[in-house]
Amino acid sequence: MYLSQRNNAFTKLRSFIRERKPAEKCELCKVELGRMHQHLIDPVSRAIVCSCEACSMLFFTGDGKYRRIPRSIRFLKDFKMTDAGWESLLIPINMAFFFYSGSVGRVVAFYPSPAGPTESLLPLESWNEITEANPVLKSLEEDTEALLVNRVKKDDPQHFIAPIDKCYELTGLIRAYWQGLGGGSEVWEEITKFFTELKKQARVEK
Repeated sequence: MYLSQRNNAFTKLRSFIRERKPAEKCELCKVELGRMHQHLIDPVSRAIVCSCEACSMLFFTGDGKYRRIPRSIRFLKDFKMTDAGWESLLIPINMAFFFYSGSVGRVVAFYPSPAGPTESLLPLESWNEITEANPVLKSLEEDTEALLVNRVKKDDPQHFIAPIDKCYELTGLIRAYWQGLGGGSEVWEEITKFFTELKKQARVEK
């Protein structure tokens, strides 16, 4: 009996080991990475790559093919935007992110969807008005930082300046969990967890 139980335990352990995800590696030098590591972005293709700290420092100034993505997150407590201002941006859902794209020379808007990040037409006049009301947006780092907006709860809208990889992480989460037409309860639970954790990591900025 004891031998049988021990064999079953070893069988489960071997199964667990086989199912573990392989360690991530730096996509530039192939060194093994820890769970927390640096990301870089190709501004043209908008592809994000995992990087070790040493390789990421080579792109700290933004020269070359990649740009280093910052890690800081800012929660904009006193962000000013009316419902009419939001509607003027022509975003079809109540979540979106906005960033200055160096490759196209303007601010672009994307919203997460089950099909991935979807670009939305951004009226320049509306964006300029929002920037004038919120000068902090002028500090966004090109290609690597975004204004991330969550207006799912209209009585508690949330606005962040977030690393661009966090915006794509949200999009990937929605792709992974979305079901049917309305998304299903699981995806909305995951979205709530995402923004709760994002706010915990953020420093508050007025």
